[in-house]
Amino acid sequence: MYLNNHSYYSLRYGTMEIEKLIEKALENGVTAMALTDINNTMGMMDFVKLCLEKGIYPIAGIEFRNGDQYLYTGLARNNNGFRLMNEFLSLCNEKKEDLPLRAPRLEDVWFVYSWENKPGTLRENELIGIKAGDINKLHSSPLRYSQHKLIVWHPVSFAGISEYEIHRHLRAIDHNTLLSKLSPINLASEREIMVPFDLLLIAYEDYPGIIRNTENLVADCHISFDFQSIKNKKCFTSSRYDDKILLEKLAGEGMIYRYGKHNKEAQKRVKHELEIIDRLGFSAYFLITWDMIRYSMSRGYYHVGRGSGANSVVAYCLKITNVDPIELDLYFERFINPKRSSPPDFDIDYSWRERDDVLDYVFKRYGKKHTALIGTISTFRGRSIFRELGKVYGLPKDEIDRLVDEPGNPMNQNMITGEIFRIGSMIADFPNMRSIHAGGVLISEEPLCMYTALDMPPKGLPTTQWDMYVAEEIGFEKLDILSQRGIGHIHDAVEIIAANRGVDVDAHKVSDFKTDPQVLRQLRDGETNGCFYIESPAMRGLLKKLRCDNYISLVAASSIIRPGVARSGMMKEYIRRFHNPEGFEYLHPVMKEQLSETYGVMVYQEDVIKVCHHFAGLDLADADVLRRAMSGKFRSGKEFERIAQRFHDNCRERGYPDEITNEVWRQISSFAGYSFSKAHSASYAVESFQSLYLKAHFPLEFMVAVINNFGGFYRSWVYINEARRCGANILLPCVNNSEHLTCIKDRDIYLGFVHIQNLEERLILSIVSEREQNGPYRELADFTKRVKIGKEQIVILIRTDAFRFTGKTKKQLLWEAHMLLGVSKTTTPGEVLFESKPKKFVLPDLEQSIIEDAYDEIELLGFPVSLNRFDMLQTGFRGEIRARDMMKHLGKRVRMVGNLVSLKNVITIKKEWMHFGAFLDPDGEFFDVVNFPDTLKKYPYKGYGVYLILGKIVEEFGFPSIEVEKMAKLGVIADPRY
Repeated sequence: MYLNNHSYYSLRYGTMEIEKLIEKALENGVTAMALTDINNTMGMMDFVKLCLEKGIYPIAGIEFRNGDQYLYTGLARNNNGFRLMNEFLSLCNEKKEDLPLRAPRLEDVWFVYSWENKPGTLRENELIGIKAGDINKLHSSPLRYSQHKLIVWHPVSFAGISEYEIHRHLRAIDHNTLLSKLSPINLASEREIMVPFDLLLIAYEDYPGIIRNTENLVADCHISFDFQSIKNKKCFTSSRYDDKILLEKLAGEGMIYRYGKHNKEAQKRVKHELEIIDRLGFSAYFLITWDMIRYSMSRGYYHVGRGSGANSVVAYCLKITNVDPIELDLYFERFINPKRSSPPDFDIDYSWRERDDVLDYVFKRYGKKHTALIGTISTFRGRSIFRELGKVYGLPKDEIDRLVDEPGNPMNQNMITGEIFRIGSMIADFPNMRSIHAGGVLISEEPLCMYTALDMPPKGLPTTQWDMYVAEEIGFEKLDILSQRGIGHIHDAVEIIAANRGVDVDAHKVSDFKTDPQVLRQLRDGETNGCFYIESPAMRGLLKKLRCDNYISLVAASSIIRPGVARSGMMKEYIRRFHNPEGFEYLHPVMKEQLSETYGVMVYQEDVIKVCHHFAGLDLADADVLRRAMSGKFRSGKEFERIAQRFHDNCRERGYPDEITNEVWRQISSFAGYSFSKAHSASYAVESFQSLYLKAHFPLEFMVAVINNFGGFYRSWVYINEARRCGANILLPCVNNSEHLTCIKDRDIYLGFVHIQNLEERLILSIVSEREQNGPYRELADFTKRVKIGKEQIVILIRTDAFRFTGKTKKQLLWEAHMLLGVSKTTTPGEVLFESKPKKFVLPDLEQSIIEDAYDEIELLGFPVSLNRFDMLQTGFRGEIRARDMMKHLGKRVRMVGNLVSLKNVITIKKEWMHFGAFLDPDGEFFDVVNFPDTLKKYPYKGYGVYLILGKIVEEFGFPSIEVEKMAKLGVIADPRY
């Protein structure tokens, strides 16, 4: 009869996970208990499930608070009461309002007040919880005549008195204050621990009616959930049969579009898949996804469909995906097993500009009561713990930074940091705050408040309080609606090409792109800067090492680059076997039988499933659990351990040598959290080919699209360099030619006003709209008459040379601006009857050097345009060789000069840092370096800039790099104005 229990889902308050809370109940002889976390029901599903497993009677509740102020606790009489409480809390979250001081009138809910804040008169469903310490107050209280309204009340927040310190630290973190400044109202009582049930009741011996009331309350409350059935919307049309008929019609029409009328293999596959989809009840899931795609395509939005659902020919026919499963030998059944009741997942990517509109459609199509984003739970992890606890102890920022960045530093060894490390280890992996999943959406048959309360984050869409793991365990299958910049590159590039070249490009003709000689040559040469997923230094190197020049090889490369394959050491082995397919031995005959396509290397999730099933004899259900664990979609560590043990036991029974078994398992376990399905990799490769085609044939327009989407692997200046390398004239912003975003006119690329730091959005819109309405600006005076602008903003424009069309120097324009604006802070545009000619100012010659311009550009744009970084060096030395000559100097020690683009930090087995650096040479060509730990300690990186590098040129599968021996950042010419 513990009716007010907090788990650690009472964020920054409770200290016990659900399992521990139930263990304490069992230890103390508790047979019925309620979970009443503060303002949430995050842990309710786990609580009910585990209580039933352990033989405890579960009750669902919520403790309602405004900040530290306790209001009342709701206890659900049944599932409807649980729904009503969730709806009440969700509505308050949606309105961003405080909870009312008096509980709402909800049927099927008991509300319990504390002795201290009880209302004057109680409704039929309202009670007062009386703590053991308050029993003596009854003798002199009018409530002694209303004992039928009193129940046993003993809040529980921690396992024992030793955890009270954890609670105090959590409360200090929550209040962003020092431990010493916490007041009693911020904290729970030290007595909020569970005691043996018999001992608890001793305090109420003189009031058996209170005990009886409590027993009656418990008997009146019941909660249960169906953890087996699918909770997604069951029908897209009016019935499951109608769904089946509609899906058959759409798939048939789509099959003709994709394959023509006479493709026997496609007909066979579509018919077979439709039978499976109908038998397992997946038709609505496919149709809901199709409907969303139909809407987005009607709006002209591009999308990429991926996930395990891309194995489906039906999905391909419905245009959900652009991956042809027949071409890639993908089979729907690979993700369907006898124990699987949920459909294969679809991840649908949209441009970051268009995703919100698609989400808006989905929420309006199915209603906010039945649609929600999936929440996530961020935990106290790693260095963030030290930062939070450092503030609680009042450490200065520099000491906190040292604690975070150098936890092993001897200066961190003192009594306070010792406490921080001790408490930090105790709260590691505690839930910290609720957030939003990157793209998961639930569309429910029943109102979602049947299962959870809903938050209303700043995004403005209802969000479940529990995460995707709980959603899956209770029978939901999410639909991922994600955003990525790569789609924006493609969509925008097509529009820019049409405007600048007058050419209409169909970016969906992927089959043509796959055989385009120019595209394949660019792929093989690693000319992929700006192209989705294949532009990073590591991927560029992999493409060159594989001499990748076809779609199938790119599909494999898209998965090989993932950390799982690389970490296992099998990426290098794959490349070796790729170039010498007859020069290796398979680890086991099963590997040859199942993995000949990938030379015996596990590359995709399907490969791991095949090895577990055919090599170790795991059934497909257990193999699928492994797959889900590898993709981060399974949270049961115990289940994973059970399957791992079965894997080894089966291998032993089959007589495999331990070294072979251990090596296979090592390769499997290295995939955890990183592997792709083949269909997923193929989806990425399709998008990569779209980008490649646009870059190969329309490089300038494509690079403008990349620049305007602000989301590639590199920073903007790298893409601007690439545009220049492709033949563009890069021009500074200009009030007569530039737009809000970067634009192109023939081969001239005008940087957009958006790149100018501290330039106001309102002013940008005003400049462009006034020019469109009334024509180009004639001179500075004309500009100030037509655009409302202040001195600070006009100085920014002048310093970026946005008025160079006047033929005047920046310094002349600055003088003129000050004379035009006078003492006024802003100009006031308006119509005049008679236009007066501006005064002409005669100024002495004012010197302006190009190095000054470069420094202005660095300050205001973040990078120079008038000069490049090499032009600003104090030295004229540009290295002994350039990137294009590296293969001619293999094994030689050379000096090269490069502008640092990116760094990848890696920790070695010895826990030492080594770096992989990517640089641009003076011609704008990439080259790569490796900094091993010993040389990195002697010659560390000192921020971005141009470096002189001495090292030996080495190669791996035809891809050169420098092993750095010495390195120094080169000095630049100082700004002559300072």
